[in-house]
Amino acid sequence: MWVRRRPTAGAATNLFDPGDQMTDPERSSERRRGFTLIELLMVVVIIGILAAIAIPKFSTSKEKAIHAKMKGDLRNLVTSQEAYTTNNVSYYNGPVPNAALTYNPSPGVTVVLSNVTPSGWGATATATGTTWTCAIFVGTGGPVAPATVDGLVACTP
Repeated sequence: MWVRRRPTAGAATNLFDPGDQMTDPERSSERRRGFTLIELLMVVVIIGILAAIAIPKFSTSKEKAIHAKMKGDLRNLVTSQEAYTTNNVSYYNGPVPNAALTYNPSPGVTVVLSNVTPSGWGATATATGTTWTCAIFVGTGGPVAPATVDGLVACTP
Protein backbone atom coordinates (compact mmCIF):
# COMPACT_ATOMS: atom_id res chain seq x y z
CA MET A 1 0.00 0.00 0.00
CA TRP A 2 1.40 3.38 -0.98
CA VAL A 3 1.15 6.30 1.43
CA ARG A 4 1.77 10.00 0.85
CA ARG A 5 4.12 11.37 3.46
CA ARG A 6 3.00 14.63 4.94
CA PRO A 7 5.47 17.46 5.12
CA THR A 8 6.70 18.35 8.56
CA ALA A 9 5.64 21.64 10.14
CA GLY A 10 7.34 24.60 8.52
CA ALA A 11 8.53 22.55 5.50
CA ALA A 12 7.77 23.83 2.04
CA THR A 13 5.15 21.93 0.08
CA ASN A 14 7.07 21.88 -3.17
CA LEU A 15 6.63 19.17 -5.80
CA PHE A 16 10.40 18.74 -5.90
CA ASP A 17 10.73 18.45 -2.14
CA PRO A 18 11.84 14.93 -1.21
CA GLY A 19 9.68 15.08 1.87
CA ASP A 20 6.57 15.17 -0.34
CA GLN A 21 7.07 11.94 -2.30
CA MET A 22 5.14 8.74 -2.47
CA THR A 23 6.87 5.98 -0.52
CA ASP A 24 6.34 2.30 0.08
CA PRO A 25 6.23 1.80 3.84
CA GLU A 26 7.49 -1.79 3.53
CA ARG A 27 10.62 -0.77 1.53
CA SER A 28 11.48 2.36 3.50
CA SER A 29 12.73 0.39 6.51
CA GLU A 30 14.91 -2.00 4.46
CA ARG A 31 18.49 -1.30 3.42
CA ARG A 32 19.43 -1.38 -0.25
CA ARG A 33 21.31 -4.53 -1.16
CA GLY A 34 24.08 -4.95 -3.76
CA PHE A 35 27.35 -3.29 -4.72
CA THR A 36 27.89 0.19 -6.03
CA LEU A 37 29.60 0.79 -9.33
CA ILE A 38 32.67 2.20 -7.56
CA GLU A 39 33.05 -0.93 -5.46
CA LEU A 40 32.84 -3.15 -8.53
CA LEU A 41 35.38 -1.00 -10.41
CA MET A 42 37.79 -1.20 -7.46
CA VAL A 43 37.59 -5.01 -7.50
CA VAL A 44 38.28 -5.08 -11.25
CA VAL A 45 41.29 -2.76 -10.84
CA ILE A 46 42.74 -4.89 -8.03
CA ILE A 47 42.34 -8.09 -10.07
CA GLY A 48 44.03 -6.37 -13.02
CA ILE A 49 47.00 -5.33 -10.89
CA LEU A 50 47.40 -8.86 -9.49
CA ALA A 51 47.25 -10.33 -13.01
CA ALA A 52 49.88 -7.87 -14.24
CA ILE A 53 52.20 -9.06 -11.48
CA ALA A 54 51.51 -12.80 -11.83
CA ILE A 55 51.64 -13.29 -15.63
CA PRO A 56 55.33 -12.32 -16.12
CA LYS A 57 56.34 -14.52 -13.19
CA PHE A 58 54.47 -17.45 -14.71
CA SER A 59 56.20 -17.09 -18.09
CA THR A 60 59.61 -16.89 -16.39
CA SER A 61 59.00 -20.02 -14.34
CA LYS A 62 57.77 -21.88 -17.43
CA GLU A 63 61.00 -21.03 -19.27
CA LYS A 64 63.08 -22.14 -16.28
CA ALA A 65 61.26 -25.48 -16.32
CA ILE A 66 62.08 -25.94 -20.02
CA HIS A 67 65.77 -25.20 -19.32
CA ALA A 68 65.83 -27.70 -16.47
CA LYS A 69 64.25 -30.29 -18.77
CA MET A 70 66.94 -29.74 -21.44
CA LYS A 71 69.75 -29.97 -18.89
CA GLY A 72 68.28 -33.16 -17.42
CA ASP A 73 67.98 -34.69 -20.90
CA LEU A 74 71.67 -34.01 -21.62
CA ARG A 75 72.72 -35.51 -18.28
CA ASN A 76 70.63 -38.60 -19.04
CA LEU A 77 72.33 -38.79 -22.45
CA VAL A 78 75.71 -38.97 -20.72
CA THR A 79 74.54 -42.00 -18.73
CA SER A 80 73.11 -43.68 -21.83
CA GLN A 81 76.27 -43.03 -23.87
CA GLU A 82 78.44 -44.53 -21.13
CA ALA A 83 76.20 -47.61 -20.95
CA TYR A 84 76.33 -47.92 -24.76
CA THR A 85 80.14 -47.62 -24.72
CA THR A 86 80.41 -50.34 -22.09
CA ASN A 87 78.52 -52.75 -24.34
CA ASN A 88 79.82 -51.67 -27.78
CA VAL A 89 83.34 -50.26 -27.12
CA SER A 90 82.44 -47.01 -28.93
CA TYR A 91 80.07 -44.10 -28.45
CA TYR A 92 76.70 -44.12 -30.21
CA ASN A 93 76.69 -41.99 -33.37
CA GLY A 94 73.23 -41.79 -34.86
CA PRO A 95 69.84 -40.14 -34.59
CA VAL A 96 68.25 -39.65 -31.20
CA PRO A 97 65.98 -41.37 -30.21
CA ASN A 98 66.92 -44.78 -31.57
CA ALA A 99 66.36 -48.36 -30.43
CA ALA A 100 70.14 -48.93 -30.29
CA LEU A 101 70.52 -46.26 -27.60
CA THR A 102 68.35 -46.64 -24.50
CA TYR A 103 67.57 -42.94 -24.30
CA ASN A 104 64.56 -40.80 -25.17
CA PRO A 105 64.53 -37.03 -24.72
CA SER A 106 61.58 -35.33 -23.07
CA PRO A 107 58.63 -34.29 -25.22
CA GLY A 108 59.37 -31.00 -26.97
CA VAL A 109 63.16 -31.37 -26.62
CA THR A 110 65.39 -32.17 -29.59
CA VAL A 111 68.85 -33.62 -28.93
CA VAL A 112 71.46 -33.80 -31.68
CA LEU A 113 74.80 -35.63 -31.35
CA SER A 114 77.92 -34.11 -32.92
CA ASN A 115 81.68 -34.68 -33.08
CA VAL A 116 81.30 -38.35 -32.14
CA THR A 117 84.65 -40.15 -32.08
CA PRO A 118 85.85 -43.30 -30.30
CA SER A 119 87.17 -41.10 -27.50
CA GLY A 120 84.41 -38.50 -27.11
CA TRP A 121 81.21 -36.87 -28.29
CA GLY A 122 79.17 -33.69 -28.04
CA ALA A 123 75.44 -32.93 -28.05
CA THR A 124 73.11 -29.96 -28.19
CA ALA A 125 69.53 -29.70 -26.93
CA THR A 126 66.86 -27.30 -28.12
CA ALA A 127 63.23 -27.04 -27.06
CA THR A 128 60.02 -25.55 -28.35
CA GLY A 129 58.98 -22.52 -26.34
CA THR A 130 62.46 -21.09 -25.79
CA THR A 131 65.34 -19.71 -27.82
CA TRP A 132 67.95 -21.13 -25.47
CA THR A 133 70.30 -23.93 -26.50
CA CYS A 134 72.04 -26.25 -24.06
CA ALA A 135 75.13 -28.32 -24.86
CA ILE A 136 77.53 -30.83 -23.34
CA PHE A 137 80.63 -32.64 -24.54
CA VAL A 138 82.67 -35.56 -23.24
CA GLY A 139 86.31 -36.33 -24.04
CA THR A 140 87.51 -35.21 -27.47
CA GLY A 141 84.00 -34.42 -28.71
CA GLY A 142 84.15 -30.73 -27.94
CA PRO A 143 83.94 -28.07 -27.00
CA VAL A 144 80.39 -27.63 -28.34
CA ALA A 145 79.10 -24.09 -27.84
CA PRO A 146 78.01 -23.01 -25.30
CA ALA A 147 79.67 -25.83 -23.32
CA THR A 148 83.31 -25.14 -22.47
CA VAL A 149 84.01 -27.65 -19.69
CA ASP A 150 84.14 -31.42 -20.30
CA GLY A 151 81.04 -33.14 -18.86
CA LEU A 152 79.32 -29.93 -17.71
CA VAL A 153 76.02 -28.81 -19.28
CA ALA A 154 75.94 -25.15 -20.34
CA CYS A 155 73.12 -23.09 -21.85
CA THR A 156 72.99 -19.87 -23.81
CA PRO A 157 71.65 -16.99 -21.75
